[in-house]
Amino acid sequence: MKMDDEHLGSVVSSEITDALNHYDQEFSAKRIKALDYYLGENLGNEVEGKSQVISHEFADTVETIMPSLMRIFTASDKYVRFAARTAEDEVKAEQASDYVNFIINHDNRGFTIFSHWFRDALMFGLGVVKYYYDDTTTVEEATYENLSEGEIGLLLANPDVELVSQRENMTTIIGDDGEDTEVVESYNLKLRIKKVSGRIRIENVPPEEFMFNRRAKSLDDARFVCHRTTMTVSDLVSMGYDQDEIEAHAGYPQLEVEQERQVRFGDIESSTETEPSDPSQREVAVYDSIILVDYDGDGVSERRRILSIGDSGQHVLENEVTDSMPFAVITPIMMPHRLVGRSIFDLTEDLQVMKSTLMRQYLDATYLTVNPRTVAVEGMVNFDDLLDSTAGGIVRVRQAGAVQTLSGQGVGGEVQPLMRYLDEVKESRTGMSKASQGLDANALQSTTASAVSATVKGAHAKLESYARTFAETGVKDLFKGILKLVGEYQQQERIVRLRNQYVPVDPREFDSEFDVIVNVGLGTADDEQKVAFVQAMMAEGKTILGQLGPDNPLCSLPQYAAMLQEVVEIGGFKDSGRFFNTPEQVMQAVEQQKMQQQQQPQNPEMMKAQQEFELKKQKMEAELALAREKMEAELNLRREELMLEADLRRREVELGGNVSTNLPRA
Repeated sequence: MKMDDEHLGSVVSSEITDALNHYDQEFSAKRIKALDYYLGENLGNEVEGKSQVISHEFADTVETIMPSLMRIFTASDKYVRFAARTAEDEVKAEQASDYVNFIINHDNRGFTIFSHWFRDALMFGLGVVKYYYDDTTTVEEATYENLSEGEIGLLLANPDVELVSQRENMTTIIGDDGEDTEVVESYNLKLRIKKVSGRIRIENVPPEEFMFNRRAKSLDDARFVCHRTTMTVSDLVSMGYDQDEIEAHAGYPQLEVEQERQVRFGDIESSTETEPSDPSQREVAVYDSIILVDYDGDGVSERRRILSIGDSGQHVLENEVTDSMPFAVITPIMMPHRLVGRSIFDLTEDLQVMKSTLMRQYLDATYLTVNPRTVAVEGMVNFDDLLDSTAGGIVRVRQAGAVQTLSGQGVGGEVQPLMRYLDEVKESRTGMSKASQGLDANALQSTTASAVSATVKGAHAKLESYARTFAETGVKDLFKGILKLVGEYQQQERIVRLRNQYVPVDPREFDSEFDVIVNVGLGTADDEQKVAFVQAMMAEGKTILGQLGPDNPLCSLPQYAAMLQEVVEIGGFKDSGRFFNTPEQVMQAVEQQKMQQQQQPQNPEMMKAQQEFELKKQKMEAELALAREKMEAELNLRREELMLEADLRRREVELGGNVSTNLPRA
């Protein structure tokens, strides 16, 4: 039996409740603790009157990884490229690659999105982004002055334009009867214009807003995945929903009082947010869910996208079948058969506690050594003098020895080796060290070049593991999803700037399956080694082009241009077109030159010279081939003679003859 909206809403609400319980039990407290450690908040074991210093092992490690991770992914504007599966789709794959990268960098704030995405994953073990096609309608008011009636007609012909007010501009002319007459010269209009964005949007999802069912192994096999967030009444009404229906579920959502969200803003807010006085700005709890449910009652669950509102998410606004998951997730250290892997916090939590404890003990002992406690005999010392710390001051006593210093014992000899050991443990766990960053001037002194290289490569191996994990999971899923959305929703051609040229892009032509290749700058070689390698290939390519010409089957001019482009991008310049033409432009220029040469009439003398050259070339090739065959025939004949002579001598030796074994050389 087919479900009604009320039954479906109760199913969704039940899944939301179970996911929230799972979230509260397993993840919320841990993420709150991770955020406190990252911000350097107290550990909870502080003692009044003692040092309360905090070691920032967790934050330092994350901030050490992030610059290298961002450089790996964002050194070029081309995050990914699509590889064609057939030769006919090569051009489409190139254009799809350019267009999807354009959507990331220009339609969205690609660098910021990737930075927040990676940081969430490193800190909390799971980074989430959501991507969708945004066709939200926005209303703007515009004023036009001095318009003619024809111009007004053109503006109002647009169904998305509404006239708000109109004012006539009068002027005085002399009529046929010689009298002054006022006539309408032009019009001033105030218009209300509706605009539909029609763009792919990508947004970071805070960890507390992302929910999934218990024991989910991945997004593909998850029974329930949900993004719970808040939106204003105005936002939902602008999306086309009924105002009364939305306002009935508006109020202060429970999400706003979640402890995890309060902790995130706790260091910059002193109080909670108050309810806005404008009703259109009241917030509504919104649940965007992907759920497996048997809605039509045929006994087979189908994946559906359900948009619901209200604190329990029971009121359904949208319900449709979907074959895609609008989320992409990453985790730095994958755990088998689990959606959420391990984070950098898992690797450094105990180290931060232990190092903070050692630092506090070290500082407490240092305080006592520098400013030791004093033993004073009561009644024998003027305590006012004793408490006065003025340099050179006098302390009056009744007898000698009434004041003595209670010296403390330093613990540096015991604490410092332990702190160095904890640093080594952190390096082995995370791969991040001062030596690998080139920050420690003494760490690599008197060290062989191979040992230095091994140290740096060891750190790079950990970093590459994080980067490759991100690239092959969430990043690849994100770009596949964007290409799918573009093909489904963008139903008209769009003019965009690709490769320094304005070109029309029609995603409806992207009807083929492409393989996704994520461009991450991985490899144990540094930039200098990469440049040296590319330059060596360029030298070989230059030799091949010089000897065999541009039409040789080994290295073409576009391939040589690609080498130049690679050197420029390794150097940190994202727009290589400032220095050299792109391989595509070179290819177009070569094809145009060939077409021009075919179309231009050739000089008869030049044609005759070319024919003579070709004849001489063929003659020389024939003579070389004949000489080669003759030489090979002579060598084969001489080889057979030597073999026969050697066989003859062997027979004579077997018969007892005295035969010389020195044979002439071929």
